[in-house]
Amino acid sequence: MDKLFKSREEIFDSLFIRYPVLEGCKSSIYKAFELLKETVLRQNILYLAGNGGSAADSEHIVGELMKSFMAKRPIDEKLADKLKSLYGEEGEKLSLDLEGGFRAVSLPSLISLSTAIINDVNSDMMFAQMLNSIGVEGDVFWGISTSGNSKNIVKAAMLAKAKGLKVMALVGQKECRLDALCDVIIHVPEIETYKVQELHLPVYHALCAMLESEFYNK
Repeated sequence: MDKLFKSREEIFDSLFIRYPVLEGCKSSIYKAFELLKETVLRQNILYLAGNGGSAADSEHIVGELMKSFMAKRPIDEKLADKLKSLYGEEGEKLSLDLEGGFRAVSLPSLISLSTAIINDVNSDMMFAQMLNSIGVEGDVFWGISTSGNSKNIVKAAMLAKAKGLKVMALVGQKECRLDALCDVIIHVPEIETYKVQELHLPVYHALCAMLESEFYNK
């Protein structure tokens, strides 16, 4: 981890210096950051989902959000004081080892539930059923799909919109079904699956780093 924080602006600008091919995505990437920022301020939850490599990306993003990513994240002072008052020296040690995090859930990680839905209903309903059970108005569903047409991601986005969740997506270059369902959609300029995935990673790393800088660069 870096000892010194980079500013949100530095992180954002450096993305396009390192990946000039993403220049055309600048506006949508910043809109995605603003949506994530508002979600944190409202204390809502971010739900992520994808298939295959995009499922791994969902897990990766949650890993960057729920603990420190590029710099140290001290926990809230009130919580630290409460731990110390309740448990003394042990509580103080606990407060120093804990890190701040953002509320995020990777839906593909719910393996038992996923297989039950696939077996009892069908795979297209997998993420929609999960969101129907736990998503509430003001939460955000972030779908990752290289084509933008993955059936279980599209149906989850449909359900999310109906329940009042915000929807964002990370997709490839082509027009897709998610276009009509998203509040924010980022089209990276590639078509082949592995090339789309290669551009997804720097985009979501930048968003995670910007969010961290926004709330912990004090």
